Amino acid sequence: MKKPSISIAGRKIGLDEPPYIIAELSANHNGKFETAVKIIEEAKRCGADAVKLQTYTADTITLNSDSADFKINGGLWDGRTLYELYQEAHMPWEWHASLFECARKLGITIFSSPFDNTAVDFLEGLNTPAYKIASFEAIDLPLIKYAASTGKPMIISTGMADAEEIAEAIEAARDGGCKELAVLHCVSGYPAPAHDYNLRTIPDMMLRHGLVTGLSDHTLDNTTAITSVALGASIIEKHFTLDRTAGGPDDSFSLEPVELVALCRDSKTAWAALGQVDYGRKSSEQGNIQFRRSLYFTKNLKAGTVITESSIRSVRPGYGLPPKEFNQILGKKVLCDVSANTPVSWNLLG
Repeated sequence: MKKPSISIAGRKIGLDEPPYIIAELSANHNGKFETAVKIIEEAKRCGADAVKLQTYTADTITLNSDSADFKINGGLWDGRTLYELYQEAHMPWEWHASLFECARKLGITIFSSPFDNTAVDFLEGLNTPAYKIASFEAIDLPLIKYAASTGKPMIISTGMADAEEIAEAIEAARDGGCKELAVLHCVSGYPAPAHDYNLRTIPDMMLRHGLVTGLSDHTLDNTTAITSVALGASIIEKHFTLDRTAGGPDDSFSLEPVELVALCRDSKTAWAALGQVDYGRKSSEQGNIQFRRSLYFTKNLKAGTVITESSIRSVRPGYGLPPKEFNQILGKKVLCDVSANTPVSWNLLG
């Protein structure tokens, strides 16, 4: 069966390619354009394949209300209204063009998550190479269809979505015209504990949907993300910040530069280690063949001597016949004089 793949800005993504690493900028700009630029520069330096923005305003994502429905209870943002949170966290739209240009000059792919149709239209004006649908929007089927209608590659996060809702989101993307689609297994906890991730879901998603599948990871280290590669994750998305203690809405559960470097390095090492089914001798083993066991003569023998159990022994190094031939050699005669510590070979036996 053909392995699924997609391509974003010329980079092929799939099981036969190294993991595609997305550094999620999210709200970690903390209201400063210069910080957003620095995050993009650092993402490139650390080895990420892409940096992702979020395109919304408080007015495009929620209503300005302080009623109970619109207040956050518990977690990082306890007591705040949705409008207040998103007003602080949103990426100003007037920054987008400059940030897209910055990323393109640096040679790192940049795209965004739209949260309504106006954001899709805006991002189309910037010639975004792809779209990411956030977990909370995975049930907004009209938005998915509208983004899909652009014909651009799409990635859908599935946090909180059940199996039926994931299937509906995929169907909406296909119905909208998306030809290149990927899904990310996700747990929408901020942060999320590793034991909630149930990474065995990833191969099941791949089997069910036949799509490129990855991980949107909100754990506090890289272990979960790197483990996901062994289960088939072709995309890894992690929030990225310059300083986890900076106090922004998403800083506390984001990777810092040294950790992003490690993620980019170690996830690719994990992918390379998977390789393919291969029982042959590997290049790094060639010099160690000599250290395998083989059969050696243990005493001096005259021509015509019958070989007994005391005449040969399985030892290291491996220049003689393999130990499995031990019983076949017993009772044979040596064809010429042999010295102790000589490797046993068929041309010495008769």
